[in-house]
Amino acid sequence: MPELPEVETTLRGIRPYLEGRRIERLLVREPRLRLPIPPETSELVAGQTIGALARRSKYLLIGLERGALIVHLGMSGSLRIVASGSPPKRHDHVDLALDDGHCLRFHDPRRFGLFLWTPESPEIAQIQHSLLRDLGPEPLGDAFDGDYLHALSRTRRVAIKSFIMDAAVVVGVGNIYANESLFLAGIHPARHCHRVGLERYRRLAATIRAVLRASIEQGGTTLRDFVNEDGQPGYFAQSLRVYGRAGEPCGICGEPLRLKRIGQRSSFFCPRCQH
Repeated sequence: MPELPEVETTLRGIRPYLEGRRIERLLVREPRLRLPIPPETSELVAGQTIGALARRSKYLLIGLERGALIVHLGMSGSLRIVASGSPPKRHDHVDLALDDGHCLRFHDPRRFGLFLWTPESPEIAQIQHSLLRDLGPEPLGDAFDGDYLHALSRTRRVAIKSFIMDAAVVVGVGNIYANESLFLAGIHPARHCHRVGLERYRRLAATIRAVLRASIEQGGTTLRDFVNEDGQPGYFAQSLRVYGRAGEPCGICGEPLRLKRIGQRSSFFCPRCQH
């Protein structure tokens, strides 16, 4: 599943191709995504000029003269810039054709993604839209820090890994990044969140920021290039310290890394370095 760094990398990749361009047409080959694309969407967006692009959690917001497009990649979705009129592949469900001959193509084999128009501006949608209004703060934003996590955790009785993966607590800390951040912060993923002290939360928040920034800089862990038709995998996977490495020696102490199911997700940790 594309995570926050993959979505941020996608945003930075497609932004130069979209901002300031006029939409020639919206071609919907398959409207049956997680939420169906209403048939009137094509008429609503055609002819509009694209304004600023933004990201909220794992949602991309494409600002228009009237309203915005909200895009979510779901479990298997991706966006690619191609030449308008280029033959679609299987599972290429939506084309946003632009006035310069380029096209933003939405590909989604499992069809769990979203491609919706809203009459709200991106700024208003982030506050009022039902998909966005209840989300927690951005992990790279000013509202997120260890003091915030510590205060919120005092009344919770869940494993800390589940706590930081809750989008109502903080957005974008997916399974890979939660595993890596907890390892680097020295916190066992099954420890109850209310039993973690303030200083350890401050270290964890800083670690989450560092891990996500490193992944963004390296192109995400799973993202395939948005322009090159063949695509190249992201490089951050080469830097993973615990995720997917159960049974291998810990890079710090040499103890075999372990695997445990927490909140129905695979959790990788070092039994010696994390407590």
